[in-house]
Amino acid sequence: MKTLKLFLNLFRRTMAEDLLSPLLLDSEDPPDAPCESESAPAVVILGSGDFSRSLALRLLDCGIRAVVGSRCVNRIPSGTFPDAVDLRSQEVAVSQSASLIFLAIFPEHYGSLSGLRPALAGKVLVDVSNAAQENVNAQSNAERLAEMFPESLVVKGFNTVSAWELQTGPRDGSTQVPICSGSTEGKRRVANLARRMGLHPVDYGGLSAAREIEVTPLRLFPSWRGPVTISLLLFLFFYLYGFLRGILLPFLLRERNSFYLLALDLFNQSLPAVALVVLALVYLPGLLAAWLQLWRGTKYQRFPSWLDHWMQRRKQLGLLSFFCASLHGVYSVCQPLRRVSQHRIINAAYRQVRKQRCVKSRFWPRNQTRGPSRSVEARSTDADSSAMCLLQVEAGAEQPWDEPAVWRSELYLSCGVLALGVLSLLAITSLPSVVNTLSWREFSFVQSGLGYVALSLSLLHTLFFGWDFAFHISSYPFFMPPIFVLGASLPCFVLACRCFLLLPCVSSRLKRIRRGWEHSRKCPVLQEPSMPSGVP
Repeated sequence: MKTLKLFLNLFRRTMAEDLLSPLLLDSEDPPDAPCESESAPAVVILGSGDFSRSLALRLLDCGIRAVVGSRCVNRIPSGTFPDAVDLRSQEVAVSQSASLIFLAIFPEHYGSLSGLRPALAGKVLVDVSNAAQENVNAQSNAERLAEMFPESLVVKGFNTVSAWELQTGPRDGSTQVPICSGSTEGKRRVANLARRMGLHPVDYGGLSAAREIEVTPLRLFPSWRGPVTISLLLFLFFYLYGFLRGILLPFLLRERNSFYLLALDLFNQSLPAVALVVLALVYLPGLLAAWLQLWRGTKYQRFPSWLDHWMQRRKQLGLLSFFCASLHGVYSVCQPLRRVSQHRIINAAYRQVRKQRCVKSRFWPRNQTRGPSRSVEARSTDADSSAMCLLQVEAGAEQPWDEPAVWRSELYLSCGVLALGVLSLLAITSLPSVVNTLSWREFSFVQSGLGYVALSLSLLHTLFFGWDFAFHISSYPFFMPPIFVLGASLPCFVLACRCFLLLPCVSSRLKRIRRGWEHSRKCPVLQEPSMPSGVP
């Protein structure tokens, strides 16, 4: 029994020692070796603002020692920087054995560093400032800094990364860091540091590219300006056209007040037209590019700049089309909730009941004349007219089955729901996280194949809604066509051109051109010289 207890105590002691010892031990590093962050060169940050604090925190998280240099260290409140960050004056911080120095100060204060020019010689200065205004023709801050410190290696970078992105990490912010410099060694050091921080450096070339990098944070949705402007102009056109056709002219010429339609009805008429036209504009530049290739007979000539710019904005146009279509769906759902709709339903029911009572009183008049005072022909005429009126009103009161109207409503609602669903799929597949998981064939099938399906369904939704209204003279008051007729014109043209390009004789030639074939007038084929007669 005692032997068993001794064996158990020895086993427990051995297991406790094994748990306390590390599983993997590097034989090359001694157990008491100093931490890498203490022995490695520090990264100096000149400036004590928000960007300096966020950058210092990020460097500490990556195991890099950070030294912050300020003009007045005593001015920094306690607790602003972690205790692991060394707070020094600018002179002491620059004298550290650091090869990278971040200038987290405004460009107008670069002159205050002129006294540190000898200490900064041979070191990499990272300029993180942005331009004061969007002007790519002016001299950049990095170029001016390189002129002030010619013996230093000036690198432009980290200006597109905000302080919030530095604190939250690469998962929640942008991971690309554009850098440029005239020194290859300087760019290499900054790129290595960016990779250690979990970022992806992008080499933009020489220091002249700093003009473009500095104005990048100042641009507000640069790729969305054109599509948003086009969408707004189309909406204003359709809205003002509907206001003139359905509200202003009837009020001036017929004294009919319909200004309440401005709040909802006119919006719901303009939004689908905008969505339809903008969706057609997504696929129109591809058709124009195909026509240009067929006409030129080659694919090696560049498209015009306006067409190239248009094709690069197709994603934004498609998302705006989806946005307008979604708003149209929400407005359509809200229409039965309006006070006007309730008023119309109650009035229609009241008119049906009133007409039914009226017909009953006409068919069985209270003061019917008896006797031969009225002729048989007159009595038969009154009876026929009353019976016909009664049948019509009774049928109207019972809501007769209107087959064309039922099919019209069912078809246009079904096509509208399907079109919105396909547009939702296109919007989801345009996300970068989804695009990265798709191959080129899959992406082309979704964006091109399903895109034309969405355009066709949207056009069918409009045509089923219009049905035969477009052929009624009453639909053209003041000789102005309805809004849906104007909105369906461009999509019809786009689909017709697409069907023409699908013809075998056209599609085969276009496929050959896109695979490298060129017309003889663009690339004449050198024929073999003919052999002289009599030569075998």
